[in-house]
Order: sequence, then structure tokens, then C-alpha cells
Amino acid sequence: MTSRNTKRLRPTPARASALLAALILTACGGGSGGGGGFSFFPPVSGGPGGPGTPGNPDPGNPNDPGTPPTPPDATLKVGVLSSAPQLVTGDDALVELELLKDQPADSLAVTVDGRDVTTAFTRNATTGRLLGKVTGLKEGANELVAKYGNYSARLALTAYPVTGPVISGPHEEPFVCGYATFTRMGGQVLKSLDDGKCSVETRVDYYYRTTGGTNTRFVPESITAYPANIAYLTINGKQVPYVVRLESGTINRGLYQSAILHDVLHEPPPSPTTPPASWNGTLLYPLGGGCQGGWFQQGNDFGTLINPTYQSRGFAVTTSTLNVFGTNCNDQLSSETIAMVKERFIENYGVPAHTIGTGGSGGSYQSHQTSDNYPGLFDGVVVSQVFADVTSSTIFKLHDSRVLNNYFNDPATTALAYTTAEKQAISGYLQIGNIPNMSNSAGRLDPTVSFPAGVPADKRYNALTNPTGARATVFDHTVNVYGKTEAEGFALRPIDNVGIQYGLNALNEGKLGIDKFLDLNERVGGVDRDMKRTAARTVGDAEALRRAYQSGRIVSGGGGLASTAVIDLRDYNDGNTGGDIHTKIHSFSMRERLRRANGHIDNHVMWTMGGGTAAAFDEMVKWLTAVRADTSDRTKAQKIAANRPADLKDACWNAGLKYTEEQTAFGPGACNTFYPAGTTPRMAAGGPLTDDIAKCQLKPLNPSDYSVTFSPVQWARLSAAFPDGVCDWTRPGVGQQPLVGTWLSFGPSPVNLLFDITKKLVSSFM
Repeated sequence: MTSRNTKRLRPTPARASALLAALILTACGGGSGGGGGFSFFPPVSGGPGGPGTPGNPDPGNPNDPGTPPTPPDATLKVGVLSSAPQLVTGDDALVELELLKDQPADSLAVTVDGRDVTTAFTRNATTGRLLGKVTGLKEGANELVAKYGNYSARLALTAYPVTGPVISGPHEEPFVCGYATFTRMGGQVLKSLDDGKCSVETRVDYYYRTTGGTNTRFVPESITAYPANIAYLTINGKQVPYVVRLESGTINRGLYQSAILHDVLHEPPPSPTTPPASWNGTLLYPLGGGCQGGWFQQGNDFGTLINPTYQSRGFAVTTSTLNVFGTNCNDQLSSETIAMVKERFIENYGVPAHTIGTGGSGGSYQSHQTSDNYPGLFDGVVVSQVFADVTSSTIFKLHDSRVLNNYFNDPATTALAYTTAEKQAISGYLQIGNIPNMSNSAGRLDPTVSFPAGVPADKRYNALTNPTGARATVFDHTVNVYGKTEAEGFALRPIDNVGIQYGLNALNEGKLGIDKFLDLNERVGGVDRDMKRTAARTVGDAEALRRAYQSGRIVSGGGGLASTAVIDLRDYNDGNTGGDIHTKIHSFSMRERLRRANGHIDNHVMWTMGGGTAAAFDEMVKWLTAVRADTSDRTKAQKIAANRPADLKDACWNAGLKYTEEQTAFGPGACNTFYPAGTTPRMAAGGPLTDDIAKCQLKPLNPSDYSVTFSPVQWARLSAAFPDGVCDWTRPGVGQQPLVGTWLSFGPSPVNLLFDITKKLVSSFM
């Protein structure tokens, strides 16, 4: 095991002076284009200058103001590469200096709160700039001053604990540690720091891949040559040993790892100025699926990072247990964790050329929501089993399936003898097995159903015996965003079915009779905060509805996703007779939101039932490499659209044949013939393809909205079922509005603070 923190040799004054002189001679005016950046917010990957890069505002992104112009007398510029300067985590940050004018060598000095840190800096051979991992930062405010000649540049740094939180609001309790059973240690054991936050000592292990396809741990100091059975990879035309440096530790209370090829016997220790030669600059960030039970736990598993699909391409890989939605079904906390884990990676190895998020199901939630709400963390995403977000794509249909399932299973409904075809038409699903299947998945909305093992029974909510206990719902897990009720302290909910005419399309298409339509909407009801059936419809909370849109819990597609390359590997599950949550329609809800927000879908490619993950990674790297090489004045979004590989197009596969055609939700074409799409109960009630209206605005009943003629008695029944009117799907939802901004905070960071649950504070810019 190797320690992450290696002490730097402290030069003598004479040696330090000589070192600085050498650095300055190579750094001043050195470096042409490429690499690095300066103080930025939000963080972005390094690359050639241009709109959307540090110092150059992206005119297509109102949340990217760039950095102030350089004063004419400036001799240097200073910035943070590992995070935004106001969102540093831990006690260190990777800082970059660009020397602009020749000055006496011994005049360069860098301090943090008066402490000299000049010798932390080393020349970056790629850019000619100086890089230094500045350590010893204290929690809270720090001031970094870089002086060169008679000019000084100051940079305010705000540091937060590496245990978090930073922008996700207060951590939830109880919280069950998982490090003792972490599955990705190859038999090794993580050592607890006993800090009450599930923290462990950071450790580094080395593994080599054998010719037999297994991974073997070894201690570099104990060997002088690699074993005979080591496998080799060809990276950029060069054969390299398949040796992986695996770092493990805790960040933001989650277990993280990073894996990167490193020829430990022949290369220097990795650093931002000496990254491993086999790393091609791509950072891959896998994101895990799930949701039910995803709260109150650290977790103990994610997919292995030692994977030939990754290493054979020269990728570095990093992730955290809090980026598995089955452990943490909270995209806000996931995005915060991604930022913190990527920060650690940059401090170790330097800024990636590009970062690719990837995952299916819950991993697609995280890919979309992090890209849209925290731009710069991902440059591209490769997603599968797609949902736009956790709030709308799944919760809407889970809620609606639960109320439909309650209705269909009510003894009072039996006499109506609904047919399979009628249930299909009402629900929108191609298979009626989806109704009970989705109703069961609605357990994530029930405060008592899905507790992880290890949460003590006396800590769990019970309406009668422990009404103030922890509630196991996706809403309560995101209470820092939504807020809570005054009386009980339960999370507010952005879900509603007032005015929804279930089965409306079926009625108008002649697939459902009037009396069944009326009975359904008279008795379908709703659910209370404990998911108990109610005769009244479910009523959403105004604050939660508003913040769901403002904060991107319901993805708009008009934030960072506008400048993110997306490859959607669309699978097909609509035909599963037992039901499956991963239905095809959700890919098109996401695509339609992009089209509505940005006027095009040029950054979105869909492969249905074919192509494969490895091929998608290769295409994504080609795409992002071309974007990085584009030095035009176009915005990042325009570069993404303009540089998509010419042969990267929508397609589907069937019986071994590829059909290149635009993928659409409905309509003619080979792909829709092979893979027809169902919808959802809300869409089957007239809702839009975007599937993003949590609570509809109402309109008066109007006979012209129906293809059938109601008798006076029937019309009276319909009017009684909807006394305040029915959904007007042509208007935005209640509280629906554009994303208010990116890089929003829910505390403790005050920067871009949207809502602080500890003070019930709503930002003034709202």
C-alpha cells in the first residue's frame, strides 16, 4: 500500500532560488494554447481557449460570465484547476500560474494566508505554466497571493470538509457505514478513521492483469520486474504493461476509487505534471442504477474499475458508492459527490482532456441531471435504459400506476370487468403487467417500505409508534431541495394528479366507454404522504413544485445539457409481459426537452438495440476530441453540434442488420415497426411527450374536447368529478419555469444559494 500524501523535499534557499529561476525561464511566455485554465466557475475541462473556457464567457450560457480581463500591468495570472475557488474540498487545491512578462526570477512568491508555498510549484511541460498542489488550507476562507515583480494577484479560496457537504445541504441521519464490507478491495481491508462520518484512510494498491484475465495485487517495492503472466495492452500504438494504480478512500461520506494505467516500475509517481504515459486524457465516470432503498447508507459496491473496456482505451476511471442510485437516490448529492471526486482526481493527475459520464437507468438520471445542472463536470455522456430525471420520468408513472392499481384492485371495480385492451389504453403501457409492476416500484414513495439493512428499527418512521422517525422516500431523501411540512416535518412533494382525466385518449379513440371513463375518474383518488389511498386526488406542494423546476430536479435540457454530447443506447423492454420500468418512451421525453429548450437535437444521438457501449465510447472520444480541437469563436454548444462525427447517426439494429434512420417515438419507419413504444398513464390522459408537468393548470370542462356525446346525467357526473376543471396540457405546469441557473447550492455554500432548509431561506435572486 502506498500513501496518497508524499512529503515534498524542502529545498534549501539556494536550491529553491535556482529551481525558481529554471521554472521561470521555461514558464514565462511558455506554452502555446491548450491545457489548463484559470479561476473558474463552473469548473470546465482544460483545452484551447475560446468561448466557454476560463477567461472567455460562453455567450450561449448566461451562467458562464468568464473571468475578468487581465489588467495591463499584470505579470502573472493565477487560478484553481481542481474546483471552483469557492468550492474547494479538503485541505488542498491544484493551482496554476501563468507568467505573462519577464521579471526577476527571485521575485516570484506564492503564499496562502502569509505561509510560503512557492516550492509547491512545478513546470507543466505541456503548457509551460506552473502547477502546484497547495496544501494546508483551513476550512473556510483562505487567501492565496501570487507575486511576480511588482505585481500581485490575489485569489480567495473557500474550503469545505472533504466529508462534505458543500452544495447539497445538511447530511441525512441515520447513516449506515459500508466500508467494512466494500467489495472492490481484492481482499484488502479499509481502515476506519473513527470520525463518526464513515471515513477511512486513503490507500493505493497496484494490480496487474494476467494473461488469464484475472487481476492480481502486488507490492511494487517487492519486485524489480513484472511477472511472466502479465498481460499487455496497446495504447496509441505502444505496448504497455496492464498495471493499474487503484486509489481507494472516502469523499463526502461515500467510498470512492480511481483507476489508471501506471507503469510503476518504469515511470515516476503520478502527478499533474507527470501523469502516466498510458493515460489518453479521457476520464470515465461510471454511474450506477437503482433507487428503491437508496438512502441512509454509504453503500459498499459499484462496478469494478479494472475493466479491459476502459483500460484498453487508455481511460482513467473514477466513481463513488454515492453515485450508485441504489445507494443514493438523490441527484443533487450525486452531483456534489461527482464534483468532489473529480476534484481529487485532478489534484492527483491533472485536468482531463474530457470527462465522460456513463450509466444506465439511475445512471442515466445522474448523467442528464449532472450535465444540465452542473455543467463542466461531464463533457459527454453515454447512457442506457434512459430516464430524463428521477422526479418526472419515474415518479409520475409510479404514482399514477399506484392509483390505477388501487382502483383496478378495488372490489367495487370488479363488476365493470375491464378488459386487457382497456387497461392498456388507460395506462398507455403495451403490457398491463406494468401497472402492478410500477405500483410496486412506487414503494420508493412509501416512508416505511425500503429501508436499507442496518438502519435501526427504532430510527425508522412509524405513523403510530415513531412519527418523527426517518422516512424512506425519495422526497424525504431530497428534503434539502423541497423543504418540509411545518407540522410533521415530512418532505414536501412535487407530485399531483388533480385534473388528470385518466383514460382520456382511450375515450376519444373509442377504446373506452363513457361510464367506465367516468367511474375511473370518480374513484381513482390519490395517495397521502404515507402512500395510503385517499378518495381525493393527490395535491402537490407549491414550494416543491417550484423548486423542482428552478433547480433542475425536473430536467429542462436548457442548462449544461445544451453543450453536452449525448449518446443514448436505447434498449427495448416495452414487450416484457411482467412489466419493466425501462420503457422506450423516456428517451424521447428527454430528446423532446432538448428540442424544446435548444431548438435542435444535434447533440443527441440514439442507437436502439445495437451499437454497443465500447463503440459508443470510441465515437464519443472522436466527438469530444474534435470539439477540443475547434478553436473557433463558436459557443461550446455550437461546437458540440458542429463536430459530431459525420457517421455518428441515429440507428437501430434488428436480426443483425443496421437501419440508419432518425429515431422517433411514434410514426413510420423500420425501427418503430421492430420496437413500438408505449407511453405512460399521464400521456394517455393527454399529457405531453416531454412528460414534465407535475401539476397541470386547469381549464373548464368543454364538450368539444371529447369525441363522444355525454348525456346530461353523465356530464353532471363528469363535472362533479372535476369541480375545478381538467388539465390544460397546452399550458405550462403549475410552478413550471426555466432552470433558474446552474451550480445552484442548497448550503452550506452561500454562492448561488437557492434554498437553505436550516434557515428556511430562499435566495433573494429568486
